[in-house]
Amino acid sequence: MGGSRRKPKKQAYVRSAADSRDDDLLWGLNTVAEALAHNPRGLREIVVQKGKAGARLQEIIETARAGNVRVRFVDAERMGVSRGCKHQGVVARQAEVECVALADLISAALQRSGRIVILDSIQDPRNLGSILRSALAAGFDNVIITRERSAPLSGTVARTSSGAISRVNICQVVNLVETLKLLKEEGFWIYGTVVGQDAVSIYSSDFSGNIGLVIGSEGKGIRPLVKKHCDHLVTIPMATDFDSLNASVAAALVMFEVVRQG
Repeated sequence: MGGSRRKPKKQAYVRSAADSRDDDLLWGLNTVAEALAHNPRGLREIVVQKGKAGARLQEIIETARAGNVRVRFVDAERMGVSRGCKHQGVVARQAEVECVALADLISAALQRSGRIVILDSIQDPRNLGSILRSALAAGFDNVIITRERSAPLSGTVARTSSGAISRVNICQVVNLVETLKLLKEEGFWIYGTVVGQDAVSIYSSDFSGNIGLVIGSEGKGIRPLVKKHCDHLVTIPMATDFDSLNASVAAALVMFEVVRQG
């Protein structure tokens, strides 16, 4: 299915509506504290509303200073976020997200979980952020995304990921097909998630070994040439013929099933 290699198997078978001015910003006590705790170098500065106080806010200020992150105190109207934003008195401005080289990501995956999630043209930043959050929770802490046709690694992605963006290895690639070929050479089995009766249920699939899991875009799914280079095609069985799962929900279900089998 989708490739010529064989492996013993079990039988059975746009852009967001957020204001673009906020795209490099994180806000709220939980989100900013998480970003500071796990990747202070990923933040350019912390902006604190004058007159705001509290133990958690003070902890953020002290953590930022200890991590050499600039702290500025400004009036409420100069926080830099959209009107009506519930920022709780603190906003962080992101530095550009640091991506890792493909070779380093593969090495990290082989040394730890042996699992990589591969995102083929995920264009909704909230979906991307949600997938990163689920990937971290499931143990897929190595993520490959396409450089073109993908949502940028923006503040919207970071906020939706609840800090996961700073805790997973992310690699951007230009040619996903060539990347899949390289992963196969390194001993990974490539599974593509699709909708259709010609794919194997995730509950009947054998997810042993090193896994590269391909998740397709919100509308069109995995591109035909990418699908052709998958070793196996898997699907989430539905109770009806109505496909009601978006990319982030589907990705979470499949990732946790892979981990459950492992």
